[in-house]
This record gives sequence, C-alpha cells and structure tokens, in this order.
Amino acid sequence: MDNMIKGAEALIKALIAEGVDTIFGYPGGAIIPVFDCLYDYKDQINHILVRHEQGATHAAEGYARVSGRTGVVFATSGPGATNLITGISDAMMDSTPMVVITGQCASESLGTDAFQETDVIGITQPVTKWSYQIRQASDIAWAVARAFYIASTGRPGPVVLDFAKNAQIEKTEWKYEKCNYIRSYNPYPKLNPDDIATVAAMINAAERPMIAAGQGVAISGAEAQLIELAEKADIPVTNTLLGLSTIPSSHPLNKGMLGMHGNIGANHHTLDCDLFIAIGMRFDDRVTGDTKSYLPKAKVVHIDIDESEFDKNITTDAHIHGDAKTAIEALLPLVNEAKHSEWIASFNQCDEVEREKVINPELFPSDGLLKMGEVVNRVAEATNGDAILVTDVGQNQMFASRYFKYSKPRSIVTSGGLGTMGFGLPAAIGAAFGAPDRTVCFFTGDGGIQMTIEELGVILQYGVKVKIIILNNNYLGMVRQWQELFFNERYSQTPMVNPDFVAIAKAYGIAAEDVENRSQLNDAIKRMLNHNGSYILNVNIEPNGLVFPMIPAGKSVKALMLDANTKYYAD
Repeated sequence: MDNMIKGAEALIKALIAEGVDTIFGYPGGAIIPVFDCLYDYKDQINHILVRHEQGATHAAEGYARVSGRTGVVFATSGPGATNLITGISDAMMDSTPMVVITGQCASESLGTDAFQETDVIGITQPVTKWSYQIRQASDIAWAVARAFYIASTGRPGPVVLDFAKNAQIEKTEWKYEKCNYIRSYNPYPKLNPDDIATVAAMINAAERPMIAAGQGVAISGAEAQLIELAEKADIPVTNTLLGLSTIPSSHPLNKGMLGMHGNIGANHHTLDCDLFIAIGMRFDDRVTGDTKSYLPKAKVVHIDIDESEFDKNITTDAHIHGDAKTAIEALLPLVNEAKHSEWIASFNQCDEVEREKVINPELFPSDGLLKMGEVVNRVAEATNGDAILVTDVGQNQMFASRYFKYSKPRSIVTSGGLGTMGFGLPAAIGAAFGAPDRTVCFFTGDGGIQMTIEELGVILQYGVKVKIIILNNNYLGMVRQWQELFFNERYSQTPMVNPDFVAIAKAYGIAAEDVENRSQLNDAIKRMLNHNGSYILNVNIEPNGLVFPMIPAGKSVKALMLDANTKYYAD
C-alpha cells in the first residue's frame, strides 16, 4: 500500500499535523530511527539540540509559556528519559503544556533489564497528566493526537509517550485525525448559571473586594476580561508570582504581588477585604502562609478549571468550575458598575511605607555595593516594560519579579511550584524561540546559572538572542538569607567560589562584561540591549543583600518583615 510508512515517520508527520514547528531534544540509541527520519523533515520542523535533557524540558516550558503553544521534547531511553524528570515535574506543578517523547528498547525486550531500559511510564505517571507506551506502530497517530489534546486542554500539563524501538521501525498505514474528545476527560466543564449568579451577587454586595489573578488567567487568555471586570466593579487586582503580567504594571488597579516576598499592600489587605476573588490560582503556601489565619474577614470565591483545587487549601464560600476567560465573560453582564474609592485609596499607606522602607533603599542607594533590585530596575526602565522576564530561582527570582515592569501578557517565565534552580537559562532560550520578536531578559544567580550553564552551547550553535544578567554575590543567596534570619548566621555550604563567567561566555562566542560598580551599570545595560545577539552581564552584587518584605514560611501575614529587625505590624 502506498500509504504505509515507518513508525518514526508517522510520529514526525503527526507532529507536523499538530502544528509543531520546534522540538528541543537530544538523540540516543533508542530513538535514532526518529532522528534519522527527522533529517528528511528538517525544512518543516526545527530541532534544537540541547546539551542536557533537563535543558530540553525547561526550554520547552519557556517556549510554551510565552507562545501559548505546546512544547515538544525528544530524548532517548534510560538516562536520557530520567534526566527529563525534573522538567516534567516542573511543568506539572506550573500547568505548562508539554509533550515528551522518549525512546525505549524494543517491546520484546521490555522487563529484561535491556541496555538503557527504565520504567518510564512508572516513573512519570505521578508527574504527568498522561503517560503511555507505544509498543506498535499502529498506535502512533492515535497516541500523538491524544497526547496533544490532553496536554493543551483544561488545566495544561505534561504528557509522556514512551516509544518502543520496534514501533519506530515497523510500518503502519498513515492516517491522522486530531483528537477533540475523550469520553473520560472533560477539559472544559459547562458553567453552572447558578454559580455565576451567586458570585456576581457577592461581587455586587462587596464593599472591600479584591482579585487575586493567577497563571490560569494567562493560560486562558483572559487578560482583557480580567481588566474589564476590575474596571467595571472597581476592584483592586493582585497577582501570584506566575500571574504577573496578566495586568500591566502601570494599571492603577494593579496592587502588586501576593505572598512571601510580595507587596505590603497586597498582603495586608488580605486581612481586611470582605471578598477575595481567586482566579486561576491554587492558594499555594507561598501565597497564604498560615492558612488558619488567612483571609479572616473575607468571603472567598474561587474560579478555576481544576475542581480538585476547590477547598483544598482554603475553604471557599462559592466557586465557579470553568475556564477563567469563559467564567469572567459570563460574570461581566451581571456585575454592576461600582466605585470603591476609599478601599482602593487604603492601599496608599502601605505603598508609602514600602516605598520608604524597602523600595527606595533597594533601588536608589546612595553608596555601597550594587544591589539586586537596583540592577533589575535599571534593566526594566531601559526596556520600557516591553521585554520578557525569565528568572532562575532564589533571590534573583524574587527581586526580578518584584521590580521588573510588565506591559504585555505572557511576559514572565519562572519556576513557581517546583522552584527549580537551573530552570532559567534553558527556559530563556526556549522563550527566545517562542517569541522571536521580543527581547528576552534573563536574571540569574551565580548558583543557578552553573546548574545548566552547558546550555550556552545552544546559544553558540543557533545564535539565540538572550540578555543574561548574572546577579553575582558569591553565595547561594536565598539559602543564605534563611540562614541569616532563622539559623543564627550559620552559613553552611552557601558561600561559593565562582569561575570567570566572562571568560566562559567568550569561550561560547557570547559577548560579555563584568560590572563592578554603580557608575558602570547604565552604559553596560545599554551595550547589552543594543548588541545584536546574546550578551552576559556579570554584575557583582553586595554579598549580604536580603529580599524584603518577607513573611516567614508558615506564618501569618501579620509576621511580615520590612527588614531583618523590623516588622510591619506592631507586636
């Protein structure tokens, strides 16, 4: 039959049918037939050779988060597959759509401890939406279609297809149909009109309402609807870490970030609001702190596509099970125009305290060594809020998230739930492929950059354009902060002896420079942004800088600290 093709080719044709244009991967013995076939389709699919399989998953995450498309990863069996687990787990925690395809030994060898055999399905099932082993070529089209449907719909997440080598070589009849229905899977639940009416009535009755916008707003593309709701009902909007950029930084109703290192006003007003509207967020412990004392005066509304999140961490008074965009659109006609001027003005006092006690000393120091927030602010101003922020994990992440400026949706890529050090560099590379028309600014610490520094090779090979700012304090900064505040300044294994990052950059053909002091910073940033290619600024930062405000882990909002010695609330 003319339409009989090898399984490997069936996979590639299926990916093309799903609109895949970019794959991040690393070849190996058990997936060689797929890579051999890919050679014939290199004009239709761009494969990016990473330097470590973990880098492929984080790059796919960065690609997915800025583009709204599903990231795709290839890896071989055994260690290739197990090297993916961190990134798969990260994608699961942060609801990032990803299809991961791993090679596997031939079906007849399964269970024999064949060379590089691992139980990929058993290992990945707890951290995926779906894992499936393709043992025969005839299953390929069905499995790929199902994988993309599951990964990209409902609450997105990673899917793993473990591809036996015999199935890659066998021939099968080529026929492809996209999947748009699975009997046991309902990704877009029908809204309950009674729930919509109930929540609308609660919003109309509230005197001190507050919205918490999470990443679910971005995933559903509901940014415009969020702003319309907030403006119509005059409701202040706060964000989770992953919900940043769902409302522009400059919007007058944007009251900042919630959580451990969030803004004072956003956190303080959880104590006084009478209605808390959580949209596409999961009440993570880094947001709530002590759940027993969280939202003491508020009725709680939760809008989410994943009903397992309802009442999991915080008890709700009403909820809407559905997509954020669809839910807000249903609410809008029922919500009254309102004014909450006094309530919104009450944020000003908190903002003034934060500006005086935290922001100004961090962003505009008169002397001393450079500060992390100061560097972030200078880059944010130089990019006019138009760039994509990518961070690694730690102090660099918190400073960058707090002080960067966002004017467009999908402008932050960071590891939230899993908090994966090493996430940032490959994620920034992925973001550059996912949004090639935008500037990508990647902030990292000297610790995180070294976890995946080999991915500089991808920049060398493909000419990726990423602006990399290393906030170098010669410490594992966030762990050091906890050691200083809560472990009697016992700095166990946090001081670091670092390499010459500029020399490393030049070895990879990347322009780079050291920034030693404040007088050099503006010109260095200008050179970095004007350079037509990747650029590394290794910025020497004060070694003992701390990120504030801070609510200690598991504590009430009333434990909020302005600095190491000062609480916002009087004891």
